[in-house]
Amino acid sequence: MSGQIGEGQLRKMVTEHAEPVTYEMPLGETRVPMNPLLGQHLVLEYLGKINCVACGRDTKKSFNQGYCYPCFTRLAQCDSCIVSPEKCHYDAGTCREPEWGEANCMIDHIVYLANTSGLKIGITRTTQVPTRWMDQGAIQSLPIFRVQTRHQSGLVEVLFKEHVNDRTNWRAMLKGEVEPLALNDERDRLFEATTDGIEALQQAHGLQAVTRLENDNAYDFTYPVLEHPAKVTSFNLDKNPRVEGVLKGIKGQYLIFDTGVINMRKYGGYHLALSAA
Repeated sequence: MSGQIGEGQLRKMVTEHAEPVTYEMPLGETRVPMNPLLGQHLVLEYLGKINCVACGRDTKKSFNQGYCYPCFTRLAQCDSCIVSPEKCHYDAGTCREPEWGEANCMIDHIVYLANTSGLKIGITRTTQVPTRWMDQGAIQSLPIFRVQTRHQSGLVEVLFKEHVNDRTNWRAMLKGEVEPLALNDERDRLFEATTDGIEALQQAHGLQAVTRLENDNAYDFTYPVLEHPAKVTSFNLDKNPRVEGVLKGIKGQYLIFDTGVINMRKYGGYHLALSAA
């Protein structure tokens, strides 16, 4: 097989929870199935054009995974409280877009444990289960709380960050050296360590606002990887617009080539061409 496979504006790869996880790469109006391309020699080229994923305008530089600078500074979805929900601007009355906050932050969220590069705590909207975990490259995940707002999920996460990491070491995740964990045992240990703080949150916000999930089932994920990289070297399309190599795997939002890895989510809004050499 040789020739062009797809061309157009890139969006985050679409996943489906299967065995293994299946991936499609949106390029313009086309969704390119990626799993069948494993083992093939591919060329990925940046065509020198970026359009904002929100408003569509041309931009010379992408901010926050695909936004132009005006949208980056104006949209609530680009605000700092998305990363630090305990500092929620909607709760403080300073949200850039209160209607967006109502629709996206003032809704049920899940606080979860995941095994990505080891145990981590995280939060996500209920509508992003289980997509969020596949985007992170988790091999396991377990919902442990349901809360009524994003702000409350951030307050719970802050309590847990005193006892467990909230970040993924993406290099370790891609190397595939992570061992399975007994997530139920980890949940119970952390429940005990945070009892006083959780009870204080329930008193402040109501028992129904912060609900422990003691009987939810864990999720398991495997990824389409032929070979994990022994050394992780990342491509940067802004410095070198051409990526070429044999596709060895896909994990999280990363393509793993025999020549290096690339985080496709970083290049949302970029116009790319994908072809087989």
